[in-house]
Amino acid sequence: MIGLEFIYRLMGVLVAGIAIVNARDSANPKRWRNTMFWGIYAVTFLAGSYLPDRVNGLLVIVMVAVASIGMGQASGEGSTRETRLANAAKWGNRLFIPVLVIPFGTLLGTLTFKGGTFNGIAVMDPKQVTLISLGLSTLLALLVGLAMLRPAPSAPLVEARRLMDSVSWAAVLPQSLAALGAVFAASGVGAVIATLAGDYLPLGSPLSVVMAYSIGMALFTMIMGNAFAAFPVMTAGIGLPLIVGRFGGDVVVMSAIGMLSGFCGTLMTPMAANFNIVPAALLELRDRHGVIKVQVPTALLLLSANIVLMYVFVFRRP
Repeated sequence: MIGLEFIYRLMGVLVAGIAIVNARDSANPKRWRNTMFWGIYAVTFLAGSYLPDRVNGLLVIVMVAVASIGMGQASGEGSTRETRLANAAKWGNRLFIPVLVIPFGTLLGTLTFKGGTFNGIAVMDPKQVTLISLGLSTLLALLVGLAMLRPAPSAPLVEARRLMDSVSWAAVLPQSLAALGAVFAASGVGAVIATLAGDYLPLGSPLSVVMAYSIGMALFTMIMGNAFAAFPVMTAGIGLPLIVGRFGGDVVVMSAIGMLSGFCGTLMTPMAANFNIVPAALLELRDRHGVIKVQVPTALLLLSANIVLMYVFVFRRP
């Protein structure tokens, strides 16, 4: 059975390759810092499941120490500008084929392998079918891109290194903040949220709890920088006890639209550095918060739409 461990191994191989490319880049004066950071990150993917928690914690502390003293930028690209222009002229809009393989492959894999068995054994972990399909579809997209463009064998790793070095430590934020959200939920922050909401918010109607949950998801995401960190806290504090428990809402609808509400918060916060601050730096914008300012109207409109959608569908039973 294919489980998340397989995806962890793929990520470990990728990040280890990035570390190796950094180690070979003599033009980067900070290459060994980059190598250490991505090398340790690779270890967490490849062996983290087998290491004691304290060892994993120490590895993360070392990564933080390396990032705090500064990491360097990649010097070099996987292909020349002339090659990229030639490929663009040759393939045109067909260059989007590898990109489209990822969503379509993920959807197809989810529908095909959910509940699928071979000799009575599940092909994929039933609880992680979508994530595994996403990982496999990404690998398939890479193979399709290689078959189409036929770059140098090292090009994927060189380009991956260039992108990851540009994003730097912020690439680890989603994973770290999601873990922090789980820690918050385990430590009882959800119960505190529930108490505060019950004491200070009028939560006597279905509409009021839907608004509290959706807006709370957006606000807590803005504080945490990641909807995955906000989700367990807000769901434990408001979603499950009120929307599901008190008013009988559908937990699937609540969870899906709740996450979308959280993503609206992602669009409006500098805490989501890898989404909002890093792009501004890469595009060399004068206003480092320019991306956020442009996204705020759209985020508020989407949040309003999510509140309406949840109110309409979460309490409707088939």
